[in-house]
Amino acid sequence: MKFSLMSTSFALKSLAFSASLFAGMTLCGNAYAGETLFSNYVFAVGPAGQNGALWAFSRDGNYSGVTLLNFNVAGKGNVVTESTAQAQVETDTLTAVQDGIFEDDLAERRRIPAIYAGTKLGLVLPMFAMDKDERYRIPAGYYTVRDLKNVIENPLDVSPAADDLEKPMQYATSGFAYDSTAKRLWIARGALGVMVHDVSSNKGAKDTTFILNSTTKKLEILKNNTELDLEKNPEIFDVRLHPETGDLWLATAKGVWVKSSSGLKNISEKLKNSRVTGLWMGGSPLQIIAETSNKKEDDIVGGLWRIYGENAKDFSKVNFLDTAGKAQKKDVYDESDYTVGDVAFIGKTAYVLVRAVGGSVSGYLKLDSLGVKAWEKDEDGKLQWLYGYETGATDRKAIITSMCSFPLSKNRTGLALATYGNGVSVSADSGATWSVVLNRAKLSNNLGSIRMVPSVITPGDEALVSYKLDKESKITIEVFSYDMRKVRTIVKDAVRNADASRSSNPKEDYWDGRDEHGKDCTMGVYYIRVKDNHGHIGWGKAMTLGGNFR
Repeated sequence: MKFSLMSTSFALKSLAFSASLFAGMTLCGNAYAGETLFSNYVFAVGPAGQNGALWAFSRDGNYSGVTLLNFNVAGKGNVVTESTAQAQVETDTLTAVQDGIFEDDLAERRRIPAIYAGTKLGLVLPMFAMDKDERYRIPAGYYTVRDLKNVIENPLDVSPAADDLEKPMQYATSGFAYDSTAKRLWIARGALGVMVHDVSSNKGAKDTTFILNSTTKKLEILKNNTELDLEKNPEIFDVRLHPETGDLWLATAKGVWVKSSSGLKNISEKLKNSRVTGLWMGGSPLQIIAETSNKKEDDIVGGLWRIYGENAKDFSKVNFLDTAGKAQKKDVYDESDYTVGDVAFIGKTAYVLVRAVGGSVSGYLKLDSLGVKAWEKDEDGKLQWLYGYETGATDRKAIITSMCSFPLSKNRTGLALATYGNGVSVSADSGATWSVVLNRAKLSNNLGSIRMVPSVITPGDEALVSYKLDKESKITIEVFSYDMRKVRTIVKDAVRNADASRSSNPKEDYWDGRDEHGKDCTMGVYYIRVKDNHGHIGWGKAMTLGGNFR
């Protein structure tokens, strides 16, 4: 399917610029840390090894950090945030987010792999350094986060074999797998094969890098004098350990390979010569999901495949069903130009997070034994498969960047979503209802203080107007230019409830950097006035970077 790479108002480069525009902030410690999360721009979520505990990795401007969130489940099934704590990554020239995450069209580069690798390593994330253009596009190793005092940088050597590669991103880290029995972390490194980080010895860790030789059908040690031949040594984009057999599965540029006690072989006839960019395993019965994605000029050809149940002998394409359960003839996955960000498993359902190449469409598919069933047919007759803002997964329109399942309690599995600008969403009932975690420090009563979150935006982004009321009121929100000319009325006489922290309605109380006619406002500072029907008035301010950044 043809696509065009759009200029996105959420480009990370503009965020880096906007960070310098904040006034009165000291660049030390957790200078950019938020009240609840490090930042509402969250790129990865992952389990923390304990019931009710979740890691979230955020980045705002040039600063990155992790937040440890602890939840419990209230009597009615609502998720309650008990506590949060944050830590900034030590070096501001390193981060876990590569700057092409929204604009890159290659599937394996559009996700941030994150896994929990036991108490020795904790949360594991990729690590990127700046290139000459000060963009994070140089694979530099990986982070291990055991706790908030141990956010550890693990640099990786780059083999001389990489000198002949066209771009450093060809050896970007795009997948992890952890063998808890052997205490080994497997790392998919693209053109540089797969590395194993062995922490089983008390004498220290040992790293060994292997490349796949499709001719000899062996994993061979990558040596300094090795010359890469990507036909014979296909790139390895993902790695998984089979939860039942312990076999090592590799997603490669030439099919799915499995290393077992009987050797190494390409196990799928259907995908034998396919560019397999991702693998995910889990659920009961076990589902093994694979993504294929290949770029031909401006055409992205992608597929969603799986092995389901004990009787399946090979991968088959996932069916997309209408609301009545009838399979669609067209390949919806390929037609939509989806790429997989994450897959979370609960019971027989796989929650497949996808984003559209070249755009801002995101959401998750619910994949059960029959396939992906549409949850609605809209007024135009279009079938809706994606769950997201429309189904309550987020309370504002935001790109979903990461997803995971994690133990909320002894007998309950939770789902978590990371979003670009809207914090973290958590569900205790398999996605039926969601609780949103945002930076929510208490504000003063009677519109005593107004906060814009974030306070610097580009047109099309959303700055939440945050305020607090001590009793139910009708509120009006208006935007004024620097010379106090009114440019927008956001809501007028809208009913809002009293709230212990904030009274904002995130679905309505936001400014997108545009005027009354939908045109981008010019770059500058704007004032936001919130008034109620009891005579109280509060003021806030926000900066828009203007239409030149779109």
